[in-house]
Amino acid sequence: MKLDKLVGERFKERPADCVIDSHALSIRGGYIKYVANGIYSLYTPLKRVTKKIEQIIREEMDAIDGQEVQFPVVMPASLWQESGRYESIGSELVRFTDRNKSPLVLGMTHEEAAVHLVREYANSYTKYPFMIYQIQTKFRDEARPRGGLIRVREFTMKDAYSFHTNQEDLEDYYAKCHKAYERIFARAGVPEVVSVASDSGMMGGSVSHEFMLLTPVGEDSIAICSECGYSANMEAAPSIIENKRDDVSEELKLVHTPNIHTIEDVCEFLGTPEEKSCKAVVYQQNHDDKYVVVFIRGDLDINETKLTNFLGCEIHPAVITEECNLKAGYIGPYNLDGDFTVLYDESLKGANNLSCGGNVEEYHYTGLDPERDIEGIEFHDFAKIIDNGICPHCKKHAIKISRGIEVGNIFQLGTKYTKSMGMTYLDKDGKSQIPIMGCYGIGVGRLAASVCEAHHDDYGPIWPMSIAPWQVHLCAVRADNEDVRKCADELYNSLQNDGIEVIFDDRSVSAGVMFSDADLLGVPLRVIVSPRNLKENVVEISSRDKSISEKVSLSDAKEYLKSLIDKMIQK
Repeated sequence: MKLDKLVGERFKERPADCVIDSHALSIRGGYIKYVANGIYSLYTPLKRVTKKIEQIIREEMDAIDGQEVQFPVVMPASLWQESGRYESIGSELVRFTDRNKSPLVLGMTHEEAAVHLVREYANSYTKYPFMIYQIQTKFRDEARPRGGLIRVREFTMKDAYSFHTNQEDLEDYYAKCHKAYERIFARAGVPEVVSVASDSGMMGGSVSHEFMLLTPVGEDSIAICSECGYSANMEAAPSIIENKRDDVSEELKLVHTPNIHTIEDVCEFLGTPEEKSCKAVVYQQNHDDKYVVVFIRGDLDINETKLTNFLGCEIHPAVITEECNLKAGYIGPYNLDGDFTVLYDESLKGANNLSCGGNVEEYHYTGLDPERDIEGIEFHDFAKIIDNGICPHCKKHAIKISRGIEVGNIFQLGTKYTKSMGMTYLDKDGKSQIPIMGCYGIGVGRLAASVCEAHHDDYGPIWPMSIAPWQVHLCAVRADNEDVRKCADELYNSLQNDGIEVIFDDRSVSAGVMFSDADLLGVPLRVIVSPRNLKENVVEISSRDKSISEKVSLSDAKEYLKSLIDKMIQK
């Protein structure tokens, strides 16, 4: 393709509203164009990148016996009502009615459609196991889109659904898909992606993993053990706290603490560390506004995902009123009276001599021993795991908190959808059974943006050969020179005839502009034809990552490029 015909502009200035490098380079390099919040059009270079990613995904899904299908973008609300998600999912799901007043939804995920597609077909155990997948555009009304294609509302995704007659078979296939994902990310140029245990969230199921690209600009926090390699999303990582109990438990005593509300102020006033305090964090349940009071050690934070999963409903930070009988800033577990759900985090287990709210304005208790002073206390894990915390696997203080971008996920869904939607099959004894499911997703645009985030410099992306928009960027410096024009045209035609993907820049622009555009397009190999090189009967061949810079004779240039392309693909 000739660069002067390529739709889209490239420019030097970084857009002011782009915090993440991949977002800025996508705008600067003519890859995407903003349409609306979290919605973008793709120009040709990025469309070529995503098309290659999709092909890698198809090859790996087909290799594990996946069958490509396509589900509708628009679905009747009745499908989602069958699964129960029509009511349980919030405003992320777009609901609307057609001209006949029939309620519809825009697909943000397709578990319901997958079950609908096969529930009549898969009525016998002889049809199992099988996996179906699609690559399709979806819409999720994300509240806070950010980072270009990192978090959007409209996105292209590969989602796959496997169906099994027993848990062992699901686990075997889950492991196969896990390995297929590792191959996909390696082939796409990000072998450094790690798998972490995760929370299943609205997808349901008991076992799930996320594939994370570790980067400081990531939107997720990940707990990784530097000793044993354990890894989990912070939402799913158990928090293990060991309290050093004082030899003597002091008497519970009410202390006047005037105009003091926060844990930090209380501990400073009392001259005690925050780990010797008990704080209250208050929420309300979304469906009935009932108050939920969670007590936790003062130096820790609540993991709201754990709390939501425990309660089985959505929550929001509480609005504390005079009528609710809670004293903001002075809430404590001793003699707390009211119609609340009261919960205790495991970080309080084994602790003593804690300070806590006195449930009276301007008073706190000291000497709290939760297991002594609170009748029938039960502890549950509601805390966020902390940096240098205890690893749930090897039990060493080796947890490090890192940031990452989620580029894929896999779930063992169990019977969440098949049971609610009435999907059954007859086993070999003629008895009716409910099949179990797995679900496997990869965001195509997000993966492309993540590769850019992982592999770029100040001048542009450094695309791996496997997904680069073109394999070779041919630059005719001084295309007005007859010899340069003739040589560049011949090389361009020869490379294309051999099936090599070439973007050809023969514009009448300065070398600086030409090379700047080449950097922004990030093509792995660059060939420079110039009057100076032709005097030596050579062309200059270099790689975008600067690992290669050679002068090669004109007669050997094509074969040399083909050899480099093969090596880069293998790498």
